[in-house]
Amino acid sequence: LDVAKEPVPIKFPPTPEIADAFARALAIASKLPEVEESRSYGTPAIRVKGKLIAQLRSEDEGGLTIRCEFLERDMLMQAEPETFYVTPHYQDYEMVLINLLRVRWDTMPDIMEKAWRMVAPKRLAKQFDDAAS
Repeated sequence: LDVAKEPVPIKFPPTPEIADAFARALAIASKLPEVEESRSYGTPAIRVKGKLIAQLRSEDEGGLTIRCEFLERDMLMQAEPETFYVTPHYQDYEMVLINLLRVRWDTMPDIMEKAWRMVAPKRLAKQFDDAAS
């Protein structure tokens, strides 16, 4: 992906409020190594090394779908069902949808880092951990 080029156009533009919330999520993700903004099925997405971390579902649910292990997803959905949910499409994938207009933003760095670790190459995660210690 050439960073100088704009990603492909958005097929389903989000509302300004959702766009602002996605920008906030992207800013949090951008603190992690080699994260980039891209597109997935015509919607804004966040990737590391080409692998999907999160995608804005602006065409229907309006939530941010993000990688999340099943056990963690169950705990999040149980604790805050109005913020964390799944649709039938994501039931069998290690992903959860986040209502960006309801999420407690202080929880997002941890959620984003866990999602990043699910797809980041091991050497990148190790470099990140080594730099943090």
